[in-house]
Formats: sequence, structure tokens, C-alpha cells
Amino acid sequence: MRSIPDVLVLGGGGRQGDAWMSGVLAGLEDSHEVSFADCEYMLGTSAGSIVAAKLASGRRLKRPDPEAEADRAADDSAEPERECEPLPEALFASALRLVEPFTGAGLLLATLPGELARSAALAMVPTSAVETLDFAAAFPPEKVSFDGRLRMAAVERSRGRRVIFGAPDAPPATVAQALRASCALPLVFGPTLIDGHEYFDGALWSPTNADAAPASRGSEVLILAPMASHHGPFLKAVRVASRALLLVEAAALRGHGAKVELITPDRASAQAIGADLMAADGLDATLAAGYRQGLHLAA
Repeated sequence: MRSIPDVLVLGGGGRQGDAWMSGVLAGLEDSHEVSFADCEYMLGTSAGSIVAAKLASGRRLKRPDPEAEADRAADDSAEPERECEPLPEALFASALRLVEPFTGAGLLLATLPGELARSAALAMVPTSAVETLDFAAAFPPEKVSFDGRLRMAAVERSRGRRVIFGAPDAPPATVAQALRASCALPLVFGPTLIDGHEYFDGALWSPTNADAAPASRGSEVLILAPMASHHGPFLKAVRVASRALLLVEAAALRGHGAKVELITPDRASAQAIGADLMAADGLDATLAAGYRQGLHLAA
């Protein structure tokens, strides 16, 4: 990353993804002495919506404990591992480059079948919740609002359609309401009711929804995708599918003339995140791993 991007896209990834993205961005900020709050647009999905809302509200992202990081740096003088793109993915990415101008049209053609499939699936999801979500105290209207920069992805239950709260054609909602909708993971949280419609987690449409980013020719787009790492132990099938969709969405943005950079968890970050993205344990370790990755990316 050479400068602050015009558009910051933050994907879903549960509590662990929130910690990792916060760490990566904080590491990049400290290395370049910049603030991602200065991005022209921020698009969040699920956990990414929380990080985006923090930035939009002017809140400083959390950093790892300085003393613990100093001790770790003293004990670890090894060079950071370089990411190596697997051959199948390299071939897939090469093929996408050939059809970049048509990728957006392909995603558009898939919209209606996607809406029908999600509508049918969500109709069978119970409305009961294991946990509750409430962002009203953390993000009150007087602290943060949809000012044109901040956007959050969710899925409307009845029609299965993707809704980007904060976009010009979106239903009216407070940031706290949109956060609840974007983070409403089925079977864990109940749907969020906004203006008579129920909404679920935006990651049900896409782990990043990067193709919905307000990018045009020449725009610089940075995408953080916690679920699309090359490395485990998070479920491989989900990682592979997430990465494939991420590459397609990035190709669609490039087809519009945007410059796109992708960041996914490196091996150390993936190990810290673990197999359960919703786990509340180990968040400080994940934050620290993300912070170190951000510092290394900036080097």
C-alpha cells in the first residue's frame, strides 16, 4: 500500500475477523502515519461494518500492547513469510484478467438466481436468537451517521436481495440499525427489522461484497478479506469459495478501471484467528498478529 485508498472494503469474519482487520489497518496507519478514516468511501460487511463504523466515527483503532509487542519483536528476528499464490488460483486469476470487462455483467446476471436461492433458504431460518446485538450505545446518531462515505451490506430476508445501507437508493436506517442487520448471522442472531423488512448478515451474499464498492476508473480500492486466506485452520472449503468470489469481484472492479489491492490473513494471522471466527478467546493475539502483518505489508 503506497497511500490511503479511495475505497476501503472490509469483509466479514466474526469477532476474530474484526480483531484482525483492526490490527492490519492499525499497523498500516502507524507505518505510514496516515488514517483510514480519510478514505472517500468505506464499505463493510458483517464484522467489516463494525470496523468501518469505528473509522467513520473518528474512533482510533485498537493497537496491541506496546510492551508485549516489543518483547515479541526482540525474540523474533525472522523475515516475514512471503505469500505464494497457488498454481490453480494463479491460472484462475489469469483467466479472469482476460474477461475483466465482462465480469461485472456476469455478476449482474447471477443476481436474480442468487436472490431466489437466498430467499428460499432464509424463509426456513428461525427468528430465535442465541445471542443479541445492540450497537445503539456504541454508535449513537450524534457520533456517526450515513454521510455518503459509510456503507454496509445486508440481505433482505423476504426477497433475498442485497441491500447496501448508506448508498443513495438504500432504505433509511441509523448506523446502529444497519450494523445489526449486516451482522445478523442466522442461527446465532435473529433478523433485524428495519422499516417493516427483516435483514440478515451481508456475508450471506458475499464475504466482502466488493463488487458493490463505489469505484470508478482510476479509483484505488483496498479489500481486506478475513475469510479468504490461503491458510487454515479455518474451514478450507469456505476459504477457497470465499477467495474465488473475491477474485471475481476484484476483476469486476478492475473491469471498471479501478486499481485493486487484496489483503488476506497470512499464516501467522490465520493461526491466531483459528477455526472459529466467532470465538471470543484470543482476540488480543489476533489483533497483534494482524498488526504485525500490517507493519510487514508496509515495509
